[in-house]
Order: sequence, then structure tokens, then C-alpha cells
Amino acid sequence: MAQNTKDILLIHSYHKGYKWSDDISKVIENNFLDKENIFLSTVYMDTKRVDTKEYLEEFYHYYKERFKHYSFDVIIVADNSALEFVQEHYEELFSKSSIVFLGINNFEPSLIKNINHISGVVENVDIEKNIDLILSLHPNLDKILVINEKSITGDAIRKEIDAVAPKYQKRIEIEHVDSMDMDEIASKTGQLSKNSAILWVLLFKDKTGRFFTYKENLQQIRKITNTPIYGLWDFYLDYGIVGGFLTSAISQAEAACKIVDQIFAGKDPSYIPVVEKSPNRYMFDYKELESHRIDASSVVKNYEVINKPFSFYDEYKHYVWLFVATLSSIIMVVLFLMQNVRIRKQSEMALKNQLEFIKVLLDTIPNPIYYTNVAGEYIGSNMAFAKLYDRTKEEMIGKTIFDFFPSEWAEERRKSDLVLLAKKGSETFELMLHLPKKRARLFTLSKAVYSNSDGSLGGIVCVMDDMTERMQHQQFLIQQSKLTEMGEMIAGVAHQWNEPLVELSAIMQDMEFCFNSGEMDRAKMKEFVRDSIIQIQYMSQTLKDFRNFLKPSTRKTLFCAKKALSEVLEIIGRPIFYAHIDLSITYLKDEGTFPVYGYENEFKQVLLNVINNAKNKIVKTRKGSKIMIEVDREIIHTKIVISDDGGHILEKIIGFIFDPYFTTSKNGTGLGLYMAKMIIEDKMGGSIRVQNYGNSTVEFTILVPNAMKGGE
Repeated sequence: MAQNTKDILLIHSYHKGYKWSDDISKVIENNFLDKENIFLSTVYMDTKRVDTKEYLEEFYHYYKERFKHYSFDVIIVADNSALEFVQEHYEELFSKSSIVFLGINNFEPSLIKNINHISGVVENVDIEKNIDLILSLHPNLDKILVINEKSITGDAIRKEIDAVAPKYQKRIEIEHVDSMDMDEIASKTGQLSKNSAILWVLLFKDKTGRFFTYKENLQQIRKITNTPIYGLWDFYLDYGIVGGFLTSAISQAEAACKIVDQIFAGKDPSYIPVVEKSPNRYMFDYKELESHRIDASSVVKNYEVINKPFSFYDEYKHYVWLFVATLSSIIMVVLFLMQNVRIRKQSEMALKNQLEFIKVLLDTIPNPIYYTNVAGEYIGSNMAFAKLYDRTKEEMIGKTIFDFFPSEWAEERRKSDLVLLAKKGSETFELMLHLPKKRARLFTLSKAVYSNSDGSLGGIVCVMDDMTERMQHQQFLIQQSKLTEMGEMIAGVAHQWNEPLVELSAIMQDMEFCFNSGEMDRAKMKEFVRDSIIQIQYMSQTLKDFRNFLKPSTRKTLFCAKKALSEVLEIIGRPIFYAHIDLSITYLKDEGTFPVYGYENEFKQVLLNVINNAKNKIVKTRKGSKIMIEVDREIIHTKIVISDDGGHILEKIIGFIFDPYFTTSKNGTGLGLYMAKMIIEDKMGGSIRVQNYGNSTVEFTILVPNAMKGGE
């Protein structure tokens, strides 16, 4: 024989014609049928009918004589008797072959002890899954009759049923029939109620020793009872059982063939894991399902059905769905193309209308709008932008910023645009434009990079917002708010001047006394003049602080919050003291300053307004006596918290206190807190918020930048 020839011997424990064995042979034969140089031989031990010691001894001599001139690459052993035979005579007959077993019940490692090159598939029935299946398909069941035989396999199955029976004892009765003759079994099954089911295990011999084929006894029982019968092995299908979670000869053989294929591929069977979980599957007989009106699909999702009537759809559903999918695709493509043509026509018309609408819309917008290409040339604008330069829209096309502004300034703006193009981002900033023959105007420019349809850079689009009048109006409101606070401030100045005036009065009285008493000399006069100048300088500084407060800040600077707070308290500290209010200041950082980047005088105005409001509330309500101020330096902000215990702000109005002209005071203007919010948030880029906490405390938290931002 050729060197690459592979010989397989299949040893069956049972006889030819026994469906379990026949199904195994059929799968193995079909698996190797089309494979070249693989030859299969089969031998049957027939132990289902004869298993005496003398018979097995005769089979040993028969096997030894028949195959004494043969050498097999793989020996497949089906069921326990064949495996026991191979183990007993391994050293003499089988040591040179790889062994693959299947259909082995009650598998233990001792069954393959001393066999070197072996792997295989374990056979076990799943009693629990089958009982669960029966109960799920028959919810009103109260009894399961188990029909079995007295044999090694039958006794092993009985033990498995007894092991799981306690789980179901409160729900159903499980009765065993394993020591009756066929007539008694027939009588027993005929008396079952409609709420019963039969679990058919094995019955090849009854108690009289009468032998049956695997199907004739089952068919006999099926004729005399309409009780649904479930099984554990698939060879009972088509002969009266409904089905179950069945141990399948076909699945066992398929798994064994895969192991043989691995051995022929060069893998040592010792390194191929034994398949210890039996490849069982749910299987049903369509005729029995219909007869008992059972819907298996309501309980089991994946299962097989035999004897199902021919259905063109079920038989060729893949082709049916392929045809439907193909036809649907063709129809969809045709409809899509038709729709696409219609949409394109509509889109062309809509695009024309939209372009015309956009032109009108842009020209209606009062804000100047323009867009440039990557070279910085104007390629479009609205009428407001063209009017800004006293040109028409057509005249602006192709122009650049260099055509309207000094080259040095224009070069700086162009560099900024190139950076924006490189980032492919957007930016918003304020810019003072000195237009030819026009007064300077302050604009907010919002720029963004746009792309062409092919993904390349298109250029920059810009929307300009003229802030000149708004800034002037804001400044007017700030000054108006300052003037509103002047009454309090003048009272503060009066308090500030009170002590130095008293001191000056005392100095003058001392001078008069010294002069009248003749004690006045040059040294005494210098002392009186020095003391008077100190008091007059103090009063002068008070007026200077007052004047500085009224003066608007023209640009952002970096200043110290601690210094600003001290200057504010110089103005209003004494009215707070005379109102018997305890003012405490806490600086949470012991070292360093508390920098603020913004408008210093406007910031002082915010502090003055919030502190003054707290003082007035305490005086008016006569509740509380404390104003607490905390100053802290964070990473990018300086934080000022001003709180008082003069009572909560009503919840229904706390959300409106920063609105313009909203006031709860009879003589208030409603501008103070509005201007505070506008100064802190709009002008300085910070935040101001208010909240009630505790029983009577109101807390204002102010966050302001403590460093210059990029681009400022």
C-alpha cells in the first residue's frame, strides 16, 4: 500500500441494524467517503444481545485471527463495551494505534487508564434539562412516568433521576417503571391521566427476559396511550416520542470525526482534550408536536424538527430571501435614481432661490460682513461692509486690507489671519478701526475659517459688530451708577473730615492759649504748623480718593485687590463703623499680592456697591451686625467673597437682582448690581454670583482674572 494510506477500524459495541450504531456508521462513512487514501473497516461486538464472558472470549479470538495481518492508524470505539475490550487487550492488539472513543456512559479517567494515545467524546444524558423541558411545555403536569429497564445503563440513569428528583418533589410525582413485563407496562400507561407525561429511557428487555428492538416496544406503547412521550436518545425519534434534549448518535460521531481529522493532521491524540460535555441538542418530531398540540418554539429557540411537511419557503428560504433582497435592491436603485433626478432638479432651483435669499439677507443685516480667500482678498461682502469703506460691493472684490490701511498695521492684521488659517479655528476680539475720513470706531470682530467642498482651505469669514455707541452708553451708565453712590460717599467724606476738623479746632485753640499766655515761641509755632499740615493732607487725600473714584479707567491694568479694597474702605469704612456693623477682612494667602487684571476704578465701584448694599440692608432690617470679606488667590482667578448676616434675599427675586432697573429700595435706581455684573463679566471677563446659605446669610462671590490673557 502507498505510504500515505490511512486505515481506520470502527468497533461497534452493538449490532448492525441497531439505529444508534447505524447512525454512527453513516456519519463516519460519509465523513471519509470523499477523502483519498482513507479506508474504513467496521466490526460489531453485538453485546446488546449477548455479553457473556465466554462470548467475549470468543470475540477476542475472532478479532485476533481476522486482523492479524492488519495495522490500523486509528481505531474508533463506539460505546462502553468496545472501549472495555480495547483497554483489556491494549498491549497485545492496539498499542500501535491511536484510539478515539465515543458514546461512553459514566466516563471516568480509569476507563482509559494505561492507553497512551487516546481521546474521544463522552456520552451523557441531561435528566434535569429534559424534566425542565417537559414542565415548560406542560405547565399543568402533575406526574411523570419513567419507563426504564434493569441494566447497567438503565440503573445508571435511575441514579441520575433520583439525584435531581428532590428539586421537583413539591411540584410533580415521578414514578419509575423498571421491573414489569410488557403487558403490565401497557396497562400502566393506559391508565395515565391527561396531566401526565412519559419519560422513555430504555426498554430492550422486560422482566421476563423478552428482547425487543429499539422501536417495537415504543410503538406498541404509543398505540395504546395518548400521553406525550419524551426520550433521552435521538434514535427513538420517528417512533413515538415527542422529542427532548437528546443524546445524538450523529452529534457524537461528528465530534469523533473532528478528533480523527486532527490526528491525521499530525496532532497527538494525547494532547486533544476529551469532549466531556456530551453534544446533545433539542430535537422534536413534527407529527407528535401536532398530535399533542405542543408549541416547542415558545420554550426553545434553537432546535431541530423531523417529519416536517415540505415547505418551499423553509426549504429554499435562503434563495427566496436572496431573490427578494435582489429584487428589492433593484427597485430601490431605480426609485433612488428617479428620486435623485427629481431632487437634483429641485435642488438646483432651491439653490438658486437660496443664493438670491442669502444675498438679500446679508444686505439686510446691519452688521458689516465679509469673506476672504486664503490670499486675504475680499471675495464677497454685504452692503453694510461696502458702505463702511464708501464703496460698492463689486468694488470691494479683489481688494485687500492693504488697500485701506497703513501697511504696517495691515501687515500685523494679515499675520493674525495667517495664524487663524493655520489653526483652522475661530476667534473673537475687539479692534479700533481708524477709517479714512471717518472718526475711529470700536468693533467686535468674530472670525472663522471655512473650507471648500473638496476639503481645502477656503478662507476667512468675518462678522463685525460696531460697539462704539454701546461702549459709550455703558460708560455713561457706569458714571451714572457712580453718581448714585455719591450720596453715601459724601457722607463717608464728611465722616473722614470730622476728626481732622476737630483736631484743627483744638490746634487753633492751643495756639490762641499759648499766644495769650506768652508761651508761644518759634519751636511751638513749628509744632502747631506741622500738626495742622498733617490733618490738612489727610483731608486732601480723602478728596483725591473721591476724585479718583469718579474718574473712569481707560484701559485694563494689573492691580492689587487688597489695595483696591483698602481704598474703598477708606471711603465707606467710617459709615459702617458708625452703623455699629462689625466689618472683618480675611486674606487666605499670607504671602504675596492678590493680582487683578482689569479696570481698577470700575472694580472699586463694584466692591463699593456690594459692600454698601450689605450695610444698607443691615441698617434697614435691623437684623444682623456683620459684614465678612474673604480674599483668595486661585490659579487663574482672584476670588472675593462678600457676605452679611442681614437676612436672606427672597427666592422669588434672587434671580432678578442683576437685571437693569430692578430694585427693592424706594429710592433705588436698579443700576448698581446691573453695572457690577456688566463690569465684572462683560468688561473684565470674570463672574459674579449670589446665594443664600445658613439661616440669614447672603454671599456674593466675585471671580476676576489675575493675569493678562493672550492677545490682550
